[in-house]
Amino acid sequence: MIRRSSLHGCTWRFESLADLMAKASPPRSGDQLAGIAAHSASERVAAQMALADLPLSVFLSEAVVPYELCDVTRLIIDGHDSTAFVPIAHLTVGGLRDHLLACDDPGALRQGLTPEMVAAVSKIMRLQDLISVAQRCRVTTAFRNTIGLPGRLSVRLQPNHPTDDAAGIAASTLDGLLLGAGDAVIGINPATDSPQITTRLLHMLDGLIQRHAIPTQSCVLAHVTTTLRCIEEGAPVDLVFQSIGGTEATNASFGVTLSLLREAQQAALSLGRGTVGRNVMYFETGQGSALSANAHHGVDQQTIEARAYAVARAFDPLLVNSVVGFIGPEYLADGKQITRAGLEDHFCGKLLGLPMGVDVCYTNHADADQDDMDALLTLLGAAGVTYVMGVPGADDVMLSYQSTSFHDALYLRAALGLRPAPEFEAWLARMGLDGTTPEALPPGFAQGLLA
Repeated sequence: MIRRSSLHGCTWRFESLADLMAKASPPRSGDQLAGIAAHSASERVAAQMALADLPLSVFLSEAVVPYELCDVTRLIIDGHDSTAFVPIAHLTVGGLRDHLLACDDPGALRQGLTPEMVAAVSKIMRLQDLISVAQRCRVTTAFRNTIGLPGRLSVRLQPNHPTDDAAGIAASTLDGLLLGAGDAVIGINPATDSPQITTRLLHMLDGLIQRHAIPTQSCVLAHVTTTLRCIEEGAPVDLVFQSIGGTEATNASFGVTLSLLREAQQAALSLGRGTVGRNVMYFETGQGSALSANAHHGVDQQTIEARAYAVARAFDPLLVNSVVGFIGPEYLADGKQITRAGLEDHFCGKLLGLPMGVDVCYTNHADADQDDMDALLTLLGAAGVTYVMGVPGADDVMLSYQSTSFHDALYLRAALGLRPAPEFEAWLARMGLDGTTPEALPPGFAQGLLA
């Protein structure tokens, strides 16, 4: 459906809902690379004005990616709760913004919202709007500890090593645990996708967790098919990881389907390894993955990212993580674009009911630096981010990108009065650790970790 908007004596024409959404998006290099971004600030403002006046019901009758071409679209449309939509069915996108800013519990709307509605409203919101709404959306998940409670900030301990060396991984893990990181997950990105190496790392992490009774979960971020094979061979799998996208074609580029993800979820659930909950999936996403796979269908990267959250929430994950600056400056050019995208992703995920973490990060060829990351980290903390990354020295020596360190997470907890997950916090106290300095280590603790 063609839509028009007038501004300063000019009339702008938008050929479809996807075109309107793309033109209304705040500037980012990925949409410019795809040739779908607004050509001027005036066109962008005109598109945002038209989008603000668009009834929410339009999103249920006009798909940005055709229903017949994409199983993610079918998941979104077929799974929409029409009853939950009734209280907001009369609203426009602009009206939804006003409603979200005024209501006490924006997350209560989650079943009535589609990802495209959420993406649309984010495009007409200021950063403070994104923060204000997201910090009132509470999402709690659990496996061996409880994540997402008010006043809590969890940390993924990320002890990656370029050769998957056990001693190097153990040293980084010790560093993180002594500084209060690891309650979200101890998660290793393996240097290869070998089932043998994945199994070895899984046994290593499981031995550490069991030996010291640490109330956390482990994950080796191998491909889902590798993890399934490890489960079949009896490996101690806590969480199943997979990168996902917002279209069927993007997921195909990752080598996954919705049915494969369901199979993996059921396999992990069958192990019964959780002690306080049964959320067994861990997903990572990022703006730009669909464009790099030529799987975006002419839709802007932030809307496609929000559609990935529909995939995630279908599998009740423990953790979802937007690796916001990892894909590169071709998609998010600089610190300003990374900051906006990180807050958008967090807002959209939380509003849709997901336990959102953000990897506050950038690649070395982006026009960004650690000051940008400090600013985004602080804004996300104010927005109620569920968890962030803990990387030794903030420099991932295996993936070759800049992230946040254990000390960055300590800063955020101290600055905003946040604490680890309650079960993990109690473990730190039992071990004589305050989560900031290893002042009272039990005899042999470090040696046991490094054994």
